[in-house]
Amino acid sequence: MAVISPRKRIWGWFFFDFASQPYNTLLLTFIFGPYVKELLGSGTQAQSAWGFGIGLAGVVIALLAPILGALADTAGNRMRWIWVFSALYVIGSFGLWQAHPDHFNLTLTLVFFAIGLIGMEFATIFTNAMLPDLGTPEQIGRISGDGWAFGYVGGLLALVIMLAFFSENAETGKTMVGLSPPFGLDPDTREGTRFVGPLVGLWYIVFMIPFFLYVRDPKPRGARRGAVALALRGLAQTIRTLPQSPSLFAYLGSSMFYRDALNGMYVFGGIYAAGVLDWSVIDTGLFGILAIVTSAIFAWLGGRADSAFGPKPVIAVCIIVLTLVAFAIIFISRQSVFAIPVAPDSSLPDMLFYGVGAVIGAAGGALQSASRTMMVRQADPARMTEAFGLYALAGKATSFIAPLSIGAVTWATDSQQLGVTPLILLFLIGLFLLAWVKPNGEHIWDAYSQPVS
Repeated sequence: MAVISPRKRIWGWFFFDFASQPYNTLLLTFIFGPYVKELLGSGTQAQSAWGFGIGLAGVVIALLAPILGALADTAGNRMRWIWVFSALYVIGSFGLWQAHPDHFNLTLTLVFFAIGLIGMEFATIFTNAMLPDLGTPEQIGRISGDGWAFGYVGGLLALVIMLAFFSENAETGKTMVGLSPPFGLDPDTREGTRFVGPLVGLWYIVFMIPFFLYVRDPKPRGARRGAVALALRGLAQTIRTLPQSPSLFAYLGSSMFYRDALNGMYVFGGIYAAGVLDWSVIDTGLFGILAIVTSAIFAWLGGRADSAFGPKPVIAVCIIVLTLVAFAIIFISRQSVFAIPVAPDSSLPDMLFYGVGAVIGAAGGALQSASRTMMVRQADPARMTEAFGLYALAGKATSFIAPLSIGAVTWATDSQQLGVTPLILLFLIGLFLLAWVKPNGEHIWDAYSQPVS
């Protein structure tokens, strides 16, 4: 078998982020999610069902992620798991084509969406666990940042292609640049917009080729006898002894809160702008594109800061910046900016909120990249996939706090501006817990060996 150079192996690993990011960008955020809400109309029961379905997928991910991670560490061969979950990703994506506007089946759509989402999240656990095998301790921060940046580029390109050539306006049947959907896709039955599912699946199939060509498990092995029972016992032992690893325990808690707050910003940013600033869908789309561009740039820059100073300072700075942004959002409205009245036709609130979007993207991109590196530093190298399973659990376990608290405060105050204040508290809790996190974990990372060639 030909020897694969470290550079090819790293670039192959980058392509997972490039291939999988469109699921978040096109399906969760900008294209398919809004399309489903459009089909559901204003019916609160139907929209609740959509949110409930996505929430159930999150519960499945939270419950199974640590178990699968432990099993992979015990039984070996992470690539086999990535193949399995890649198949789920593709099946779920292609299945969204059936979301016909005239006979929309919410349950079937939720099932396919959940299958793809579960496939993406589980595949990410196993690919993240490969990060420490790609470079030295000094290199992996830069590698993680480059991977995140490359992933954002993939999401941006896929979004531009979708908006320019496929996603049609419901009234005009034309795309954002005035074209009809290609390949004879019928705008009357929204085939251009529905093509987002197959496009995401095809994108994944094509751009995962470098990953499967160049990425190898450093120590593939077959499953041992009783591997499942051994994995479950190991996982139970890890969870029981978490308090004895205060740095890892604090980091899981810290990331649980600040990642929830960041996701809250992503989810509610467009809704806030539409309600407070009366933005159109095009305004929100431009806001999203700007955020993706700055995410890519600062994930790349953050990776270099991570390699130079370690992930902990990068995380702390990003949390502080995002906290200040959450605070600033409260004082931006159509009527005033930081308590200074503005004319009804003033563009200042819009310009400032575009700036807010750019900062959220920048800090969010660097934060997510450094968080992945920090998880590597906190984990036991022998149980890396299990650690990223716990990381996924931490990310999903409290994912309801930000949306529920924002909803509750918005309802209680009857103000969208005051409604975002819970994000400030969540970021501050994350920053507080970060103080107990050791930059190199419980002295495990210092002894970690060089990457496998």
